[in-house]
Amino acid sequence: MKSKWFNLKPEAISFRKQGKSLPYIHTKLGIPKSTLSYWLKNVVLTNLQKKKLRKDWQDALTKARKGAVLWHNEEKARRLRSAETEGLSLLKNIDMNDNNISELVLAILYLGEGTKAKCETGMGSSDPLILKFFIACLRKIYKVPEEKIKCELHLRADQNPQEMIKFWSNELNIAEENFTRPYLDKRTAGKRTYTSYKGVCLVRCGNVAIQRKLVYIAKHFCGHIAAKTS
Repeated sequence: MKSKWFNLKPEAISFRKQGKSLPYIHTKLGIPKSTLSYWLKNVVLTNLQKKKLRKDWQDALTKARKGAVLWHNEEKARRLRSAETEGLSLLKNIDMNDNNISELVLAILYLGEGTKAKCETGMGSSDPLILKFFIACLRKIYKVPEEKIKCELHLRADQNPQEMIKFWSNELNIAEENFTRPYLDKRTAGKRTYTSYKGVCLVRCGNVAIQRKLVYIAKHFCGHIAAKTS
């Protein structure tokens, strides 16, 4: 029994002899690719035609990949905008001037990032924003004097200590005199450091009472929430 596309077979073969691809013929005539593959399997293409089909396929693949990357980037940007909008909406319901909220947030952050092994209150990070928040809380909530806030830099071997002290001093609004002698990691000697990496800054104020209070706040709060949902 002849298929309903049988009358198009001569035209399909003609297209193939011209060096057209199966997807092209399928689009042009509407014949299923499986049928075309069976009809055209014995049509011999010249080396030049094969070369052109190969190039067309590679070009189409490159175009498809670029399109996929563009779509992925657009989708990621859309999701990021959505996340930011949702975050800002939540923040509208929070009183940013409430020290209790700031202290709770700091306690949770401190539980993960703060120093707990030593008898002091301190936090280290390579992210200036985290340390800006920490210092702001020390000043606003605990009234820690400026001269009590000390900074210690942990740098890679090829980083310039004075340049890094100046960078962190400007970022954190802490006087350079409050910085102790930087620690240089000799294990990194001979390894190039990315210019965006400014080392790790450890900010401490020496008051262990603040550390203890923050840890207790965080543990009790996390325990309370965990117990309610278990």
